[in-house]
Amino acid sequence: MAISWPLVVSLLLSISSLATSASNSDSVHEAFVQCLLDNSHPSHPISEAIFTPQSPSYATVLQSYIRNLRFNETYTPKPFLILTALHQSHIQAAIICAKKGNIQMKIRSGGHDYDGLSYVATVPFFVLDMFNLRSIDIDMETETVWVQSGAILGELYYRISELSKTHGFPAGVCPTVGVGGHFTGGGYGNMMRKYGLTVDNIVDAYFIDVNGRIHDRKSMGEDLFWAIRGGGAASFGVVLAYKIKLVHVPEIVTVFRVEKTLEDNATDIVDQWQHVASKLPKELFVRLVIDVVNSSTRTGGSTVRVSFISLFLGDSETLVSIMNENLPLLGLSQSDCIETSWIRSVLFWTNITIDSPTDVLLNRTPSLSYLKRKSDYVKQPIPKTALEGIWEKMIELQPAQMIFNPYGGRMAEIASTATPFPHRAGNLWKIQYLANWNQGGAETAQRYIELTRKLHRYMTPFVSKNPREAFLNYRDIDLGVNHNDRGSYLEGRVYGIKYFKGNFNRLVHIKTKVDPTNFFRNEQSIPTLPH
Repeated sequence: MAISWPLVVSLLLSISSLATSASNSDSVHEAFVQCLLDNSHPSHPISEAIFTPQSPSYATVLQSYIRNLRFNETYTPKPFLILTALHQSHIQAAIICAKKGNIQMKIRSGGHDYDGLSYVATVPFFVLDMFNLRSIDIDMETETVWVQSGAILGELYYRISELSKTHGFPAGVCPTVGVGGHFTGGGYGNMMRKYGLTVDNIVDAYFIDVNGRIHDRKSMGEDLFWAIRGGGAASFGVVLAYKIKLVHVPEIVTVFRVEKTLEDNATDIVDQWQHVASKLPKELFVRLVIDVVNSSTRTGGSTVRVSFISLFLGDSETLVSIMNENLPLLGLSQSDCIETSWIRSVLFWTNITIDSPTDVLLNRTPSLSYLKRKSDYVKQPIPKTALEGIWEKMIELQPAQMIFNPYGGRMAEIASTATPFPHRAGNLWKIQYLANWNQGGAETAQRYIELTRKLHRYMTPFVSKNPREAFLNYRDIDLGVNHNDRGSYLEGRVYGIKYFKGNFNRLVHIKTKVDPTNFFRNEQSIPTLPH
């Protein structure tokens, strides 16, 4: 066989180029590590916080906070280094050294970001992991808490409950979610109709800027403080800790979970729910989880099940009275209700046995799966005939599911410009689309992701328009990707308008002011203004 010398030369040049590139990146990485060591404070040595692929614990540290198994495959890009900061000086060193070497930094607090933007990148990168910084300092006299970004919600709730039976905090229902990402994206839970979002209850923060300086609310200024409460703080800097205001909860709250299928008149009940859920008393939150299950009576063997899951800040007798007046078709009875403490309602909502020891909330290991999530906002009730069409589509696209989270109450009273989170008055409920699966591989992932996309597409006529709104905490890479180059602003606007609506441009101006070189960036970060 004749040898093609041009091809051989080309291959040799490619190999040589790859070797040079690898060698260059190795030297950049070595220089970065040396810079970290040089900038380490003697009283807080940084060396024990540095993990490279050569470190025995590297894989464990990387994987322990990957919550979406889609991003734990052999082909998933891995960081060249993980810095598990043990002190604020480690964060300052990371920023200074990464800036010097123009190295991509990803900031991870809990790993629950649905599309893995805090620990995956297509360029060489390192992860600043916050999980060691998780102190919780509660002052019951002022009813405030300083909580570090690496704490999880379960730890926060448990520490509050140790000191008070009549205090709580309005944040997520999943206890393993990290405070950092949850708070910076808006954060909501089953008390939002009474107390608003997590960001509506933040009163101060410790923040490290692009120059490694530490600020509180006063020194950072109101613009930046506004931006990091719902605008995604990873676009602006690193939040070390938040100061939050506790809220009052009764000693006794009531929860219920009632399931109905199509054979149990589910369509009529959902239709009634959508007309009243946002108008119920603020103390009452009734979520719908809609999925497909086997049916013993329907042709084709599948039916739609709707689970009505509720938290009421009050007793069961009052709850049953409110429900039977406003949602009589559900037929709620006293026997469906469980009276319990607020902290035990957290267990109920996360499917932990309600009489389990509450220190189970300190467990940082969630059940893991491969997953995809998307979101939507609904402004008008969906016609009953359209609901029937949605059920048919869900049966076709199983196992894709939907969760309806009702708005109204306090959510409708807070101005859409009060924080970067704009989805306030005028929204009846938010939809979360979800698919979970248990088998690895790119092909399997693509199949389930496409099912979720198809359900999302099918819902187009029934949801918000111009823009079709989305929720930042349900990070969705389908909405657009920023390559952070010359077209950064235009690329950022595509997803930014969906997440932030009219607040997007204010976020861009703040970003341009505090991080003009766009050091803090990811695939869906806030861009700077074009030069």
